[in-house]
Amino acid sequence: MGRRSSIGLILSATLIFFCVLISVPANACTGILIKTQDNNYIFGRTMEFAFDYIAHVLIFVPRNYQYTGHAPSGKPGLAWKTKYAQVGFAAPSLPLVDDGLNEQGLYCGAFFQPGFAKYEEVTEKDYPRTISCLDLASWILSTCANVAEVREQLPKIRVCAAVLPELGFVPPTHYFVADKTGDAIVIEYLEGKLNIYDSQANVITNSPNYLWHTTNLRNYIGLKAENNPPMKLNGKEFSQIGQGSGALGLPGDFTPPSRFVKAAFLANAALPGKDVSEGIGIIFHIMNQFDIPQGAIKGEEAGKVTFDTVQWTSASDLSNARYYYHTYNDRNVRMIDLNKLDLNAADVKSIKDVQAPGNIRDVSDQLAPSR
Repeated sequence: MGRRSSIGLILSATLIFFCVLISVPANACTGILIKTQDNNYIFGRTMEFAFDYIAHVLIFVPRNYQYTGHAPSGKPGLAWKTKYAQVGFAAPSLPLVDDGLNEQGLYCGAFFQPGFAKYEEVTEKDYPRTISCLDLASWILSTCANVAEVREQLPKIRVCAAVLPELGFVPPTHYFVADKTGDAIVIEYLEGKLNIYDSQANVITNSPNYLWHTTNLRNYIGLKAENNPPMKLNGKEFSQIGQGSGALGLPGDFTPPSRFVKAAFLANAALPGKDVSEGIGIIFHIMNQFDIPQGAIKGEEAGKVTFDTVQWTSASDLSNARYYYHTYNDRNVRMIDLNKLDLNAADVKSIKDVQAPGNIRDVSDQLAPSR
C-alpha cells in the first residue's frame, strides 16, 4: 500500500444515493467521557459490529506519514502529512483509524448514524480540500492538537461520502472528539451540512441525531443513584425491596436512545476514581454494562443471519497518551503507550490478530491454608 492511502474506492453520486436507501448492518457503539478526581479525562467506547462485516486491526501511524484524501469517483483529494502520531483501530484495507488517540492526547472516534448522516456534496474545484468520511478521524488526529483546533480547521475542508471496501457501502457516521482539558464536541453531517455541537452529556451512541438524544434525556430526569425513600399508602409504609430503586426505569435494551440514557446515568453516577489508574478500571466497568454476548442481537442482511457483538472496547487516557483495549475473545486489557513509541518511524505498524483468544490463568496452585 506504500505511504499513501489512495486505493481504488468506488465513489459516485448514484451509489451514494443507493446506499442511503438500502439497509445497513446494525452498529451499536457507545462512548463515554469521564473526569477523575485529580482532573484527568478518559474516554471509553465499545465497538459493536457483526464479525462477518469487519474485523478491525490495531495500527500506529507515525509523524510525517503521507495521506491523500478520497474525493468522488476515486480521484485524489486533499494531500497532507501527519503532524502528530496516532494509535487506534482501523479496517484492514486502510491505514485510517475509526477510533484513535494522538500523541497530544486528542481522541476521535466514529459512531454509526444510519438514516441521518449525509455528507457534503463536492465539485471538482473542491477536490484539493476534500477528504472522505473514511479519512476524517485520521485527518483530525494527524493535524490537530486539541478540540479548539478541530473547531477552527474543520470548516475549512469538505467531507464527502466514500465506500468502505469491507462493508461495500458508505458508512453513515458521526464523530466524538475530546482532548486532555475535557473540551469535547460531537461532529455530525446532516442534510449535507457540517454541524459541530459542544458535548452536553459527554456521551454518544448512534441514531438519531445528537440534539434529539440530549432532548430525550429530559424524560429521565428522575433517575438517581440514591435509593428512594419509603412511601405511605392507606396509612401503611412501603419501602424498597432491594437496592437501586433510584434508578428504576433506567433503560436496559440495546437501542441507541436507551444506551444513551444509560450511559449518561452511569457516567454521572459512577465514582470516577481518584486518578487515571483507578479511572481506567472504572471506565472499563462502565463499558462492560454495554457488552453484547453473541446472539443477543440478531439481524438479517442480504438473506444472511448476523449477530452484533462488542468486537472490542477501548479506553483513551487523554492526559498520558495511552490507549487501552480488550476484545471479544480476550478480556485481558492491553495498552499502547505513545510515549514509548518511535513517533518518527518509517511506516505504519499494526497488530493484526487482535481477536486471538486470551489465556485463562490457572491459579489452583495458589490455594493455601487460610490460617
